[in-house]
Amino acid sequence: MLISQTIEEISQIIEQSLPESMRAMKNDAEKTVRSAVMNAFQKMELVTREEFDIQTRVLARTRARLEALEARVTELEQAAGQPQPSKSDQ
Repeated sequence: MLISQTIEEISQIIEQSLPESMRAMKNDAEKTVRSAVMNAFQKMELVTREEFDIQTRVLARTRARLEALEARVTELEQAAGQPQPSKSDQ
């Protein structure tokens, strides 16, 4: 955090030392770059961190349920006397 604050402070000092016309060009360039980046992000169909975390939890629950079902199938197969496929067959 300290490095980013220092960089921000240096950036502000440089910006304040620029003539007004240069500051206006900087603002225009910033808006153009920001717009281009936002368009690129929209095309990438990125998700928020919150959406990612929700999907991670859903996946973890799904994996747990799958493992429980696989264990149950194995138990039922053993009870029925059926041979079990090896892990390498799957």
